[in-house]
Amino acid sequence: LKNNPEAGLVGARLEWPDGKPQESCFHFHTPVSEFLKAASIGLFSRLLDRYIVARPVADSAEYYQWVSFACVLIRGQVIKDVGLLDDKFFMYFEDVEFSYRAKKAGWKVIYQPNAHVVHLRGGSSPLKSQAQLRKKLPRYFYESRTRYFYLLYGYWGLILANIAWSLGAAISGLREKLSKHYQSNTAKGQWRDTWINFTNPLRAYIHPKDYD
Repeated sequence: LKNNPEAGLVGARLEWPDGKPQESCFHFHTPVSEFLKAASIGLFSRLLDRYIVARPVADSAEYYQWVSFACVLIRGQVIKDVGLLDDKFFMYFEDVEFSYRAKKAGWKVIYQPNAHVVHLRGGSSPLKSQAQLRKKLPRYFYESRTRYFYLLYGYWGLILANIAWSLGAAISGLREKLSKHYQSNTAKGQWRDTWINFTNPLRAYIHPKDYD
């Protein structure tokens, strides 16, 4: 931070206990990135690479739109300028939304791979493992997603993101039916759950202990 006065946030290299790197630096989620993630087609991803959220792991310090808050250093002035993280998010997307506010206020986000941190990913939530198994994802993920897209892009941006995801999922679903070697990444119930809270994007989240 001392060497980069324009940087308001610094993220570390996250890695597994064996030293293998994890995704640590990212571009913002957008309606286009929702389509690309759901469609999961290499050609689309290559043509629209700048919209891919997770960026390749870098070996040197680089600027990004946001970094994982599993480990992050935030300049005090940033919090004075934009406030704290939004506690209306239960989990997920709150770090992205905070980084968006910081960048909007003129601060940069830097990734510093010389800082190594072992990140035991999945310790706070089963989301990653459930997504890999295509199981139903926690409701709070969709609540946070809805809030994020509404805050950054407005109501119609949220609707566009949902439509873009649905279109991408339809493409990958068709591909799955046509090829026995391909499997879509759509989680159980995601067609419906993606629309959670879309009529009231700022509705308070439901704590997992209060699920039916």
